[in-house]
Amino acid sequence: MKSPCTCTAASLLLGVLLSATTLAGSAFAQSPPSSAAASGTASPWDQRVNPDAIQADAWFQNYKLRNGGTLERLKIHYATLGTPHRNAKGDIDNAVLVLHWTGGDSRALLSPTFTRALFDPGRPLDARRYYLIFPDSIGHGQSSKPSDGLKTKFPDYDYGDVVDLQHKLVTETLGIKHLHAILGMSMGGMNAWQWAEAYPDMMDGVMPVVSLPISVSGRNLLWRRMVIDAIRSDPDWKGGDYTQTPRGWVYGFRVLRMMIDSAPALQQQVPNGAAADKFLTTTRIQAEHVDPNDMLYSLSSSFSYDPEPKLSEIKTKVFALNFSDDEFNPDDLKVLQNKVPKLKQGRYVVQPGTAMSPGHFTMTLPDLWAQHVGSFMQWLGDMPSQAKN
Repeated sequence: MKSPCTCTAASLLLGVLLSATTLAGSAFAQSPPSSAAASGTASPWDQRVNPDAIQADAWFQNYKLRNGGTLERLKIHYATLGTPHRNAKGDIDNAVLVLHWTGGDSRALLSPTFTRALFDPGRPLDARRYYLIFPDSIGHGQSSKPSDGLKTKFPDYDYGDVVDLQHKLVTETLGIKHLHAILGMSMGGMNAWQWAEAYPDMMDGVMPVVSLPISVSGRNLLWRRMVIDAIRSDPDWKGGDYTQTPRGWVYGFRVLRMMIDSAPALQQQVPNGAAADKFLTTTRIQAEHVDPNDMLYSLSSSFSYDPEPKLSEIKTKVFALNFSDDEFNPDDLKVLQNKVPKLKQGRYVVQPGTAMSPGHFTMTLPDLWAQHVGSFMQWLGDMPSQAKN
């Protein structure tokens, strides 16, 4: 199967922690097989504007980040879907925060694929029932990011800043005191773990998908460091003032692209030398549509992530979902099996991989795991929605 857009394909290939966010180019990239593809439905990188979503920007003046850096005008773009419902006290009680992966943004999550699997009538997060909030995290999408012009003069941020700004958007801009749920994928899943610790009474439950509640270490740390080193050691990088895509980034992207899929999926996609040549050509084109400075910042922002020491402080319900063929979060480590049972209210599922499932990339095919979102919402006390009134 082939995807329609190179740049947005890159966004999903970097899905766990590597990707692009804008539509561009006419080249085609390989993508993993899926039931959605087989049925002719839109692929997850189809980022056509969702006509039902409301787009908006929140601006924060002279915003100081955790490391002391300041942005004179920091923009957080966000979209909403559905209508807020107010309880007897006048407070919104049906808000669900939906968080994207590294390099992704609200447009990817509002794609036809995600909408049909999760937000349409009768689906687990039926927009007729919930007030869905999709922020573009700092450094991503239409929010403030290095490629807007500051390049390497952009102040450093980390995942703590990401969550701080999400909280500021929810509480100050939207006036929401309590979230019904948080659903996050990859980086967004890591942010969901952070939310559960930082604001233990502010939500009824969180669902981290393809993420682990431990520090970035082992293979997960090495590939990030390898990509960062490949970019910064390339003379074409020029301290961030490059005029052409550094070759180091292209090489680094190929490593990431190789890891994003499961071994069985790549075995099918690259059966011979001709397919390998096509893979290398495709990944070069994809890499050229990703801004290396944005990627450097987003990768570095994960290094301080470590929710493990405060897991015992989590009060809310946690429903963690991983995939057994995810190379970024290897099930061999048995992290969910060891950590989740120690939570006050914890459940987890490790969905078995198949010859057709694409490892970490499975997160971009919500039709393959939407049933678990339904189970999570039922655990929060919600009856399944009906497709028709």
